[in-house]
Amino acid sequence: MTRILETRRLTPVTKYFRLDAPLIARSARPGQFVMLRVREGGERIPITIADYDRQAGTISLVIQQVGATTTLISALEAGDDLLDVAGPLGSPIEVVAGAHVCGVGGGFGSAVLLGLMRELKAKGHRTTAIIGARNKDLLILADELRPNCDHLAICTDDGSAGFKGFVSQQLERFIEGAGPGRPDCVVAIGPMAMMRAVAETTRAPKVKTLVSMDPLMVDGTGMCGGCRVMVGGKAQFACVEGPAFDGHEVDFDVAMRRNKAYVNEEKLSLERVSKCTRTAKEVH
Repeated sequence: MTRILETRRLTPVTKYFRLDAPLIARSARPGQFVMLRVREGGERIPITIADYDRQAGTISLVIQQVGATTTLISALEAGDDLLDVAGPLGSPIEVVAGAHVCGVGGGFGSAVLLGLMRELKAKGHRTTAIIGARNKDLLILADELRPNCDHLAICTDDGSAGFKGFVSQQLERFIEGAGPGRPDCVVAIGPMAMMRAVAETTRAPKVKTLVSMDPLMVDGTGMCGGCRVMVGGKAQFACVEGPAFDGHEVDFDVAMRRNKAYVNEEKLSLERVSKCTRTAKEVH
């Protein structure tokens, strides 16, 4: 059991959790993830660690409510317990020493930049973060990110905050010399379509780009083979060889098809959970 110490609603569908997890916090590094299970018989899902505090023994997660399990997690509050939290898993993100690193976060992926930007800045890297959302109400953790970045750029699709446009468009401007200037390395975390757009933006100018892949995953230790992604024409397991891969080598067509393989089953599972939740509320 892992105790939830704090929760905070960031958007109508996104929630922040701070967990009491001293063993995970002790060895966690940027880019790694944990496997969560809410209850006996429930599925295990991978969630990237947003931040960690080694001294306090805590880790922070940001979870977007999209399916059955994330709906169950989102209903939990401080004082509740998660049945299983295993980690840290996966390989940490590594960048060239002294580089100007640009972290690009889309939607809930912005949260994962917290620990990454702080660690990189502490090591002497120049740090830029670009975070985006459809509108200002869906932007998350900008205030927390700002002190950990030399430059923070905000983008919204509708122009309600910051730059009007996509994160990839803002990144293109920086590569061409605007704002903080051309980065040496880009790390993109967020929806698959956004990461693909970022990788295409950096391909021609040859800016090293890492993308954090989140394919379907069962155990998180390399045994099930469900999380394989095609990278440079070879199958690799995101749980042990990733989750960060060279964005210019990832086959996003295959990755996006695989992520939709069980969309009907996921919909049915969510409907069952939603029905049970409504019934429980009616009883009370």
